[in-house]
Amino acid sequence: MGELKSLVSNNVRRFGMVIALVGIAILFQILTEGILLTPLNITNIIMQNSYIIVLAIGMMLVIITGEIDLSVGSVAAFVGAVAGVLLVTYDLSVPLAVSLCLILGAAIGAWQGFWVAYVRIPAFIVTLAGMLIFRGLTLVVLQGKTLAPFPDGFRSISSSFIPDIFGGGEIKLLTIVIGIVLSVLFILNEIKLRRTDLKYDFKTISFPLFTIKLVIMVAIINVFTYVLALYEGIPYVLIILGVLIMGYSFVMNKTVFGRHIYALGGNINAAQLSGVKTKKMKFWVFVNMGVLAALSGLIFAGRLNAATPQAGNLFELDAIAAAVIGGASLTGGVGTVVGAVIGALVMGVLNNGMSLMGIGIDWQQAIKGLVLLSAVAFDILNKNKK
Repeated sequence: MGELKSLVSNNVRRFGMVIALVGIAILFQILTEGILLTPLNITNIIMQNSYIIVLAIGMMLVIITGEIDLSVGSVAAFVGAVAGVLLVTYDLSVPLAVSLCLILGAAIGAWQGFWVAYVRIPAFIVTLAGMLIFRGLTLVVLQGKTLAPFPDGFRSISSSFIPDIFGGGEIKLLTIVIGIVLSVLFILNEIKLRRTDLKYDFKTISFPLFTIKLVIMVAIINVFTYVLALYEGIPYVLIILGVLIMGYSFVMNKTVFGRHIYALGGNINAAQLSGVKTKKMKFWVFVNMGVLAALSGLIFAGRLNAATPQAGNLFELDAIAAAVIGGASLTGGVGTVVGAVIGALVMGVLNNGMSLMGIGIDWQQAIKGLVLLSAVAFDILNKNKK
């Protein structure tokens, strides 16, 4: 019991956000009379918030370095507009158009990263200018019009599901199988990590707590995939999100690049004295943000099946809110990829639940603002207590 209390106290913010997410889901499940957690609505929550989750992952890295990016919504809109021109107007192939759009996003990120990292203009100013520039370029590219519809191959990225090769009826058997496979892989990976920690005498949790952790995670994985199997199965966009979450979690936790990002945000002077190339690291973090903003714009355009001048409106605020609610510190050096995803889901469940209840957009914005303020206040109070 003492070990459990220590584990919780050392991860107050992480467990607090998970508990908050569960509590919000239960509350809206009751208030919506069971609609929130139906297979159809859970799938809708994933697909409706996929582009915000993508942005939140990139924004988390930017915030860890102690910077901010206000341009991601405009960049997403601009890339979506370019995709509309390439696919609808010029009828390019989907792989070529998507590749060009991601390269464009990297170029935009490099442009902004250059001014922030090497010219040392504050990121707030650079990205505020970028927000205005790329919003204006979106209107120029689209000429104030909406381009639609996109080819089926492009729309499938954000709106289609993995076909069930087992030919299941109402329950998609392939999704169930994928859940079982993921559970086995998770158990094997956790056992391998535990053995490595024990081999080098690293601090690790006791075997009973380790077993409880495995049981809870396997239950979550299989319940989640079972619920998805009751509707249409696993959407393609969920695979994209899964790859991004696992990939960025690995980079941030297991690589030199990730440690350097944390070092840069924690204390830039100490990082420089330790040999970290701080300018280069900050530059590549903004390049990464540009690519993820482009990907977010493509996913949003595919789901909307149109490139519109209004796309990306307030995306940057949702991404920042998701990262902060998920545990990122605006002073830098603190945050996790999984935390950003949890923060995005908190915002997504709030939006979805209030929409199901018929609450107007005015009250939705006010409530989301209060949630964001509460998350930051909780973080500050917890730090002061420590």
